[in-house]
Amino acid sequence: MSIRIFEQDPYVFEFEASVTSVNGDIITLDATAFYPGGGGQVNDLGRMCGLDVKNVEEKGNDILHTVPGHHMKVGDKIWCSVDWERRYDLMKGHTAEHLLFGALSREMPEMNIVKIFISPESKYVIIDRDVDWDTIKKAQEFVNKAIADNLGVAKSTMDRDELEEENIRAKLERIDSEYVTVVEIGDVDAAACSGIHVRETSEIEMLLVDRKVSAGKDGYAIHFRIGKDAMDRATELSNVCLQTADALGTKSDDLIKAAHNIRSEKEALTSQLKKAMAHILNTLQPSLVNGVAVYSGMFETSNRQSITDRAEQVKNTGGVCILVAVSDSVSVVISSGAERVDSSKILKDVMTQFRGRGGGKVDFAQGGMPDVSQAQSVLDHLLLNVEKALKQ
Repeated sequence: MSIRIFEQDPYVFEFEASVTSVNGDIITLDATAFYPGGGGQVNDLGRMCGLDVKNVEEKGNDILHTVPGHHMKVGDKIWCSVDWERRYDLMKGHTAEHLLFGALSREMPEMNIVKIFISPESKYVIIDRDVDWDTIKKAQEFVNKAIADNLGVAKSTMDRDELEEENIRAKLERIDSEYVTVVEIGDVDAAACSGIHVRETSEIEMLLVDRKVSAGKDGYAIHFRIGKDAMDRATELSNVCLQTADALGTKSDDLIKAAHNIRSEKEALTSQLKKAMAHILNTLQPSLVNGVAVYSGMFETSNRQSITDRAEQVKNTGGVCILVAVSDSVSVVISSGAERVDSSKILKDVMTQFRGRGGGKVDFAQGGMPDVSQAQSVLDHLLLNVEKALKQ
Protein backbone atom coordinates (compact mmCIF):
# COMPACT_ATOMS: atom_id res chain seq x y z
CA MET A 1 0.00 0.00 0.00
CA SER A 2 1.37 3.40 -1.03
CA ILE A 3 1.90 6.27 1.38
CA ARG A 4 -0.75 8.81 0.37
CA ILE A 5 1.03 12.12 0.31
CA PHE A 6 -2.09 13.92 -0.96
CA GLU A 7 -3.91 13.00 2.26
CA GLN A 8 -1.11 14.35 4.43
CA ASP A 9 -0.54 17.54 2.42
CA PRO A 10 -2.43 18.26 -0.82
CA TYR A 11 -0.07 21.17 -1.54
CA VAL A 12 2.83 18.77 -2.24
CA PHE A 13 3.01 18.32 -5.99
CA GLU A 14 6.63 17.24 -6.54
CA PHE A 15 8.09 14.16 -4.89
CA GLU A 16 10.52 11.26 -5.18
CA ALA A 17 9.31 7.66 -4.90
CA SER A 18 10.31 4.08 -5.61
CA VAL A 19 8.57 1.83 -8.11
CA THR A 20 6.96 -1.13 -6.34
CA SER A 21 5.30 -2.85 -9.29
CA VAL A 22 5.07 -2.66 -13.07
CA ASN A 23 2.25 -4.11 -15.17
CA GLY A 24 2.50 -2.87 -18.74
CA ASP A 25 1.74 0.86 -18.67
CA ILE A 26 0.60 0.65 -15.02
CA ILE A 27 3.02 1.77 -12.30
CA THR A 28 2.60 1.63 -8.52
CA LEU A 29 4.84 3.55 -6.10
CA ASP A 30 5.75 3.29 -2.43
CA ALA A 31 4.44 6.85 -2.00
CA THR A 32 2.40 9.14 -4.23
CA ALA A 33 1.02 12.65 -4.31
CA PHE A 34 -1.22 11.79 -7.27
CA TYR A 35 -4.84 11.93 -6.16
CA PRO A 36 -6.83 9.06 -7.75
CA GLY A 37 -10.13 10.93 -7.66
CA GLY A 38 -13.01 10.69 -5.24
CA GLY A 39 -15.82 12.66 -3.66
CA GLY A 40 -16.85 13.82 -7.12
CA GLN A 41 -13.41 15.21 -7.92
CA VAL A 42 -11.54 13.81 -10.94
CA ASN A 43 -8.05 12.33 -10.68
CA ASP A 44 -4.75 14.16 -10.98
CA LEU A 45 -2.52 14.17 -14.03
CA GLY A 46 1.14 15.07 -14.34
CA ARG A 47 4.59 13.72 -15.18
CA MET A 48 6.67 10.74 -14.07
CA CYS A 49 10.26 10.29 -15.24
CA GLY A 50 9.55 13.03 -17.78
CA LEU A 51 6.60 11.11 -19.25
CA ASP A 52 2.92 11.99 -19.11
CA VAL A 53 0.78 10.33 -16.45
CA LYS A 54 -2.41 9.72 -18.43
CA ASN A 55 -4.58 8.37 -15.63
CA VAL A 56 -4.56 7.71 -11.88
CA GLU A 57 -7.02 5.39 -10.21
CA GLU A 58 -7.49 3.48 -6.99
CA LYS A 59 -7.89 -0.28 -7.04
CA GLY A 60 -8.23 -1.93 -3.67
CA ASN A 61 -5.42 -0.47 -1.54
CA ASP A 62 -3.28 0.38 -4.55
CA ILE A 63 -3.03 3.58 -6.56
CA LEU A 64 -2.33 2.85 -10.20
CA HIS A 65 -0.55 5.34 -12.46
CA THR A 66 -0.88 4.91 -16.22
CA VAL A 67 2.34 5.99 -17.96
CA PRO A 68 2.41 4.89 -21.63
CA GLY A 69 5.83 4.25 -23.19
CA HIS A 70 7.77 4.09 -19.90
CA HIS A 71 10.87 1.94 -19.23
CA MET A 72 10.65 1.87 -15.44
CA LYS A 73 11.27 -1.24 -13.41
CA VAL A 74 10.71 -2.31 -9.80
CA GLY A 75 13.15 -0.62 -7.43
CA ASP A 76 13.76 2.46 -9.58
CA LYS A 77 13.77 5.75 -7.70
CA ILE A 78 11.96 8.31 -9.79
CA TRP A 79 10.98 11.98 -9.74
CA CYS A 80 7.30 12.79 -10.13
CA SER A 81 5.28 15.97 -10.47
CA VAL A 82 1.55 16.55 -10.30
CA ASP A 83 0.11 19.16 -12.70
CA TRP A 84 -0.16 21.78 -9.98
CA GLU A 85 -2.35 24.36 -11.75
CA ARG A 86 -4.86 21.64 -12.56
CA ARG A 87 -4.71 20.17 -9.05
CA TYR A 88 -5.09 23.57 -7.38
CA ASP A 89 -8.12 24.39 -9.52
CA LEU A 90 -9.72 21.11 -8.46
CA MET A 91 -8.96 21.73 -4.79
CA LYS A 92 -10.54 25.18 -4.95
CA GLY A 93 -13.50 23.87 -6.92
CA HIS A 94 -14.17 21.08 -4.46
CA THR A 95 -14.06 23.40 -1.47
CA ALA A 96 -16.34 25.84 -3.30
CA GLU A 97 -18.81 23.02 -3.97
CA HIS A 98 -19.01 22.28 -0.23
CA LEU A 99 -19.80 25.92 0.44
CA LEU A 100 -22.35 26.14 -2.37
CA PHE A 101 -24.28 23.03 -1.43
CA GLY A 102 -24.15 23.98 2.24
CA ALA A 103 -25.53 27.42 1.38
CA LEU A 104 -28.31 25.96 -0.78
CA SER A 105 -29.17 23.56 2.04
CA ARG A 106 -29.63 26.49 4.40
CA GLU A 107 -32.20 27.93 2.02
CA MET A 108 -33.87 24.57 1.29
CA PRO A 109 -33.29 22.13 4.19
CA GLU A 110 -35.36 19.41 2.48
CA MET A 111 -33.05 19.37 -0.56
CA ASN A 112 -30.80 16.36 -1.22
CA ILE A 113 -27.58 16.08 -3.17
CA VAL A 114 -27.50 13.51 -5.98
CA LYS A 115 -24.08 13.96 -7.56
CA ILE A 116 -21.00 16.16 -7.51
CA PHE A 117 -18.63 16.64 -10.42
CA ILE A 118 -15.43 18.67 -10.20
CA SER A 119 -13.09 18.82 -13.19
CA PRO A 120 -11.02 21.56 -14.84
CA GLU A 121 -13.63 21.88 -17.60
CA SER A 122 -16.85 21.62 -15.61
CA LYS A 123 -17.95 22.04 -12.02
CA TYR A 124 -21.48 21.29 -10.87
CA VAL A 125 -23.65 19.79 -8.18
CA ILE A 126 -26.87 17.91 -8.97
CA ILE A 127 -29.70 18.40 -6.48
CA ASP A 128 -32.99 16.53 -6.39
CA ARG A 129 -35.28 19.50 -7.12
CA ASP A 130 -35.53 22.78 -8.97
CA VAL A 131 -34.36 25.96 -7.32
CA ASP A 132 -35.23 29.52 -8.31
CA TRP A 133 -32.63 32.14 -9.15
CA ASP A 134 -33.43 34.25 -6.09
CA THR A 135 -32.49 31.30 -3.88
CA ILE A 136 -29.32 30.74 -5.91
CA LYS A 137 -28.47 34.43 -5.49
CA LYS A 138 -28.79 34.16 -1.70
CA ALA A 139 -26.61 31.05 -1.69
CA GLN A 140 -23.94 32.78 -3.80
CA GLU A 141 -23.91 35.76 -1.47
CA PHE A 142 -23.40 33.40 1.48
CA VAL A 143 -20.55 31.59 -0.28
CA ASN A 144 -18.75 34.74 -1.37
CA LYS A 145 -18.98 36.16 2.15
CA ALA A 146 -17.41 32.94 3.46
CA ILE A 147 -14.66 33.36 0.85
CA ALA A 148 -14.08 36.99 1.85
CA ASP A 149 -14.02 36.02 5.54
CA ASN A 150 -11.09 33.69 4.79
CA LEU A 151 -12.39 30.78 6.84
CA GLY A 152 -10.10 27.93 7.71
CA VAL A 153 -10.67 24.50 6.15
CA ALA A 154 -9.93 21.62 8.51
CA LYS A 155 -9.95 17.85 8.03
CA SER A 156 -10.56 15.32 10.77
CA THR A 157 -11.64 11.72 11.27
CA MET A 158 -14.82 10.65 13.07
CA ASP A 159 -16.57 7.35 13.62
CA ARG A 160 -19.98 6.85 12.02
CA ASP A 161 -21.91 7.44 15.26
CA GLU A 162 -20.32 10.86 15.74
CA LEU A 163 -21.56 12.13 12.37
CA GLU A 164 -25.19 12.39 13.43
CA GLU A 165 -24.31 13.73 16.88
CA GLU A 166 -22.21 16.51 15.36
CA ASN A 167 -24.76 17.26 12.59
CA ILE A 168 -22.28 16.37 9.84
CA ARG A 169 -23.64 16.19 6.30
CA ALA A 170 -23.02 12.67 5.00
CA LYS A 171 -24.46 9.91 2.83
CA LEU A 172 -23.82 6.99 5.15
CA GLU A 173 -25.17 4.45 2.65
CA ARG A 174 -22.15 5.25 0.45
CA ILE A 175 -19.59 4.89 3.25
CA ASP A 176 -18.26 1.42 4.08
CA SER A 177 -15.56 2.20 6.64
CA GLU A 178 -16.04 2.64 10.39
CA TYR A 179 -14.13 5.91 10.40
CA VAL A 180 -15.04 8.80 8.14
CA THR A 181 -13.05 11.81 6.93
CA VAL A 182 -14.85 15.07 7.65
CA VAL A 183 -14.10 18.48 6.12
CA GLU A 184 -15.12 21.51 8.19
CA ILE A 185 -15.14 25.04 6.78
CA GLY A 186 -15.06 27.53 9.62
CA ASP A 187 -18.34 27.26 11.47
CA VAL A 188 -20.48 27.37 8.32
CA ASP A 189 -20.19 23.87 6.88
CA ALA A 190 -19.19 20.33 7.81
CA ALA A 191 -19.44 17.31 5.54
CA ALA A 192 -18.01 13.84 5.11
CA CYS A 193 -15.66 13.90 2.12
CA SER A 194 -12.67 11.99 0.75
CA GLY A 195 -11.60 14.77 -1.61
CA ILE A 196 -8.76 17.26 -1.27
CA HIS A 197 -9.30 20.89 -0.40
CA VAL A 198 -7.61 24.25 0.09
CA ARG A 199 -6.55 25.46 3.55
CA GLU A 200 -8.41 28.78 3.49
CA THR A 201 -11.52 29.93 1.67
CA SER A 202 -9.89 33.11 0.34
CA GLU A 203 -7.92 30.93 -2.07
CA ILE A 204 -11.16 30.34 -4.01
CA GLU A 205 -11.39 34.12 -4.70
CA MET A 206 -14.96 34.05 -6.02
CA LEU A 207 -17.84 31.74 -6.89
CA LEU A 208 -20.40 32.33 -9.64
CA VAL A 209 -23.34 30.12 -10.59
CA ASP A 210 -23.71 30.63 -14.33
CA ARG A 211 -26.03 27.84 -15.41
CA LYS A 212 -28.90 25.67 -14.21
CA VAL A 213 -29.99 22.73 -16.37
CA SER A 214 -32.26 19.74 -16.02
CA ALA A 215 -30.49 16.50 -15.09
CA GLY A 216 -33.51 14.40 -16.01
CA LYS A 217 -34.83 12.10 -13.30
CA ASP A 218 -31.92 13.10 -11.03
CA GLY A 219 -33.10 16.70 -10.66
CA TYR A 220 -31.15 19.83 -11.63
CA ALA A 221 -27.47 20.50 -12.21
CA ILE A 222 -26.18 23.77 -10.76
CA HIS A 223 -23.03 24.73 -12.67
CA PHE A 224 -20.55 27.13 -11.12
CA ARG A 225 -17.19 28.76 -11.75
CA ILE A 226 -14.44 29.93 -9.41
CA GLY A 227 -11.59 32.40 -9.26
CA LYS A 228 -10.60 34.32 -12.38
CA ASP A 229 -12.87 32.12 -14.47
CA ALA A 230 -15.82 33.28 -12.35
CA MET A 231 -14.75 36.93 -12.63
CA ASP A 232 -14.38 36.73 -16.42
CA ARG A 233 -17.73 35.01 -16.78
CA ALA A 234 -19.43 37.57 -14.52
CA THR A 235 -18.08 40.38 -16.72
CA GLU A 236 -19.27 38.58 -19.84
CA LEU A 237 -22.78 37.99 -18.45
CA SER A 238 -22.99 41.59 -17.26
CA ASN A 239 -22.16 42.80 -20.75
CA VAL A 240 -24.76 40.47 -22.28
CA CYS A 241 -27.34 41.80 -19.82
CA LEU A 242 -26.57 45.43 -20.68
CA GLN A 243 -26.57 44.81 -24.44
CA THR A 244 -29.88 42.95 -24.17
CA ALA A 245 -31.41 45.82 -22.18
CA ASP A 246 -30.29 48.29 -24.86
CA ALA A 247 -31.69 46.08 -27.63
CA LEU A 248 -35.06 45.92 -25.86
CA GLY A 249 -35.06 49.62 -25.03
CA THR A 250 -35.34 49.05 -21.30
CA LYS A 251 -33.26 49.52 -18.16
CA SER A 252 -31.15 46.61 -16.98
CA ASP A 253 -33.08 46.60 -13.68
CA ASP A 254 -36.30 46.09 -15.67
CA LEU A 255 -34.90 43.37 -17.91
CA ILE A 256 -36.60 40.45 -16.16
CA LYS A 257 -39.99 42.18 -16.33
CA ALA A 258 -39.41 42.96 -20.02
CA ALA A 259 -38.51 39.33 -20.71
CA HIS A 260 -41.70 38.10 -19.03
CA ASN A 261 -43.75 40.56 -21.10
CA ILE A 262 -42.09 39.39 -24.31
CA ARG A 263 -42.72 35.76 -23.38
CA SER A 264 -46.40 36.46 -22.69
CA GLU A 265 -46.75 38.29 -26.00
CA LYS A 266 -45.01 35.46 -27.85
CA GLU A 267 -47.31 32.86 -26.30
CA ALA A 268 -50.36 34.90 -27.30
CA LEU A 269 -49.10 35.34 -30.87
CA THR A 270 -48.19 31.66 -31.13
CA SER A 271 -51.69 30.72 -30.04
CA GLN A 272 -53.23 33.05 -32.62
CA LEU A 273 -50.96 31.75 -35.40
CA LYS A 274 -51.81 28.17 -34.48
CA LYS A 275 -55.53 28.91 -34.76
CA ALA A 276 -55.01 30.75 -38.06
CA MET A 277 -52.95 27.87 -39.47
CA ALA A 278 -55.57 25.34 -38.37
CA HIS A 279 -58.24 27.40 -40.13
CA ILE A 280 -56.22 27.61 -43.36
CA LEU A 281 -55.55 23.87 -43.32
CA ASN A 282 -59.18 23.02 -42.61
CA THR A 283 -60.37 25.14 -45.56
CA LEU A 284 -57.80 23.65 -47.95
CA GLN A 285 -59.62 22.30 -51.03
CA PRO A 286 -58.65 18.86 -52.39
CA SER A 287 -58.22 17.66 -55.93
CA LEU A 288 -59.83 14.34 -56.91
CA VAL A 289 -57.61 11.66 -58.41
CA ASN A 290 -59.50 8.50 -59.33
CA GLY A 291 -62.10 9.35 -56.72
CA VAL A 292 -59.57 9.94 -53.91
CA ALA A 293 -59.36 13.38 -52.29
CA VAL A 294 -55.76 14.65 -52.39
CA TYR A 295 -54.94 17.62 -50.19
CA SER A 296 -51.66 19.46 -50.73
CA GLY A 297 -50.01 22.75 -49.87
CA MET A 298 -46.86 24.58 -48.88
CA PHE A 299 -46.81 26.95 -45.91
CA GLU A 300 -44.29 29.25 -44.28
CA THR A 301 -44.51 28.06 -40.69
CA SER A 302 -42.50 26.34 -37.99
CA ASN A 303 -45.66 24.93 -36.39
CA ARG A 304 -45.36 21.27 -37.35
CA GLN A 305 -48.07 20.19 -34.94
CA SER A 306 -50.87 21.79 -36.96
CA ILE A 307 -49.47 20.19 -40.11
CA THR A 308 -49.33 16.69 -38.62
CA ASP A 309 -52.76 17.05 -37.00
CA ARG A 310 -54.37 17.93 -40.34
CA ALA A 311 -52.56 15.09 -42.11
CA GLU A 312 -53.93 12.63 -39.54
CA GLN A 313 -57.47 13.95 -40.06
CA VAL A 314 -57.28 13.54 -43.84
CA LYS A 315 -55.88 10.02 -43.54
CA ASN A 316 -58.76 9.02 -41.27
CA THR A 317 -61.30 10.10 -43.93
CA GLY A 318 -59.64 7.95 -46.62
CA GLY A 319 -57.86 10.80 -48.39
CA VAL A 320 -54.23 11.60 -49.11
CA CYS A 321 -52.47 14.65 -47.63
CA ILE A 322 -49.14 16.19 -48.64
CA LEU A 323 -48.06 19.22 -46.62
CA VAL A 324 -44.75 21.08 -46.77
CA ALA A 325 -43.72 23.51 -44.01
CA VAL A 326 -40.92 26.00 -44.67
CA SER A 327 -39.01 27.91 -41.99
CA ASP A 328 -35.25 27.63 -41.48
CA SER A 329 -35.52 24.23 -43.14
CA VAL A 330 -38.13 22.16 -44.95
CA SER A 331 -40.44 19.73 -43.14
CA VAL A 332 -42.65 17.34 -45.09
CA VAL A 333 -45.65 15.27 -43.98
CA ILE A 334 -47.52 12.77 -46.13
CA SER A 335 -50.45 10.67 -44.98
CA SER A 336 -52.66 8.21 -46.80
CA GLY A 337 -55.97 6.55 -46.19
CA ALA A 338 -55.85 5.00 -49.68
CA GLU A 339 -54.45 1.48 -50.08
CA ARG A 340 -52.64 2.29 -53.34
CA VAL A 341 -50.52 5.07 -51.78
CA ASP A 342 -47.53 4.01 -49.66
CA SER A 343 -46.61 7.20 -47.79
CA SER A 344 -43.24 5.94 -46.56
CA LYS A 345 -42.03 4.67 -49.96
CA ILE A 346 -43.10 7.79 -51.83
CA LEU A 347 -41.51 10.10 -49.27
CA LYS A 348 -38.21 8.20 -49.22
CA ASP A 349 -38.02 8.09 -53.03
CA VAL A 350 -38.57 11.83 -53.37
CA MET A 351 -36.46 12.99 -50.43
CA THR A 352 -33.51 10.93 -51.66
CA GLN A 353 -33.56 12.92 -54.91
CA PHE A 354 -33.25 16.17 -52.94
CA ARG A 355 -30.65 14.94 -50.42
CA GLY A 356 -33.22 14.96 -47.68
CA ARG A 357 -34.36 12.29 -45.25
CA GLY A 358 -37.66 10.73 -44.40
CA GLY A 359 -39.44 7.67 -43.18
CA GLY A 360 -42.45 6.31 -41.39
CA LYS A 361 -45.30 3.92 -42.08
CA VAL A 362 -47.48 3.12 -45.07
CA ASP A 363 -50.18 5.50 -43.87
CA PHE A 364 -48.04 8.27 -42.39
CA ALA A 365 -44.49 9.50 -42.99
CA GLN A 366 -42.38 12.56 -42.21
CA GLY A 367 -39.12 13.96 -43.48
CA GLY A 368 -37.08 17.07 -44.06
CA MET A 369 -34.12 18.77 -45.69
CA PRO A 370 -32.10 21.96 -45.15
CA ASP A 371 -32.41 23.48 -48.67
CA VAL A 372 -35.55 25.66 -48.55
CA SER A 373 -35.12 26.71 -52.20
CA GLN A 374 -36.20 23.20 -53.25
CA ALA A 375 -39.43 23.13 -51.22
CA GLN A 376 -41.78 23.68 -54.19
CA SER A 377 -39.98 21.06 -56.26
CA VAL A 378 -40.33 18.54 -53.43
CA LEU A 379 -44.07 19.21 -53.23
CA ASP A 380 -44.45 18.86 -57.01
CA HIS A 381 -42.59 15.51 -57.05
CA LEU A 382 -44.61 14.15 -54.14
CA LEU A 383 -47.87 15.08 -55.89
CA LEU A 384 -46.70 13.47 -59.13
CA ASN A 385 -45.80 10.21 -57.37
CA VAL A 386 -49.10 10.13 -55.47
CA GLU A 387 -51.06 10.66 -58.69
CA LYS A 388 -49.13 7.83 -60.39
CA ALA A 389 -49.91 5.50 -57.50
CA LEU A 390 -53.62 6.36 -57.53
CA LYS A 391 -53.91 5.85 -61.31
CA GLN A 392 -52.39 2.38 -61.26
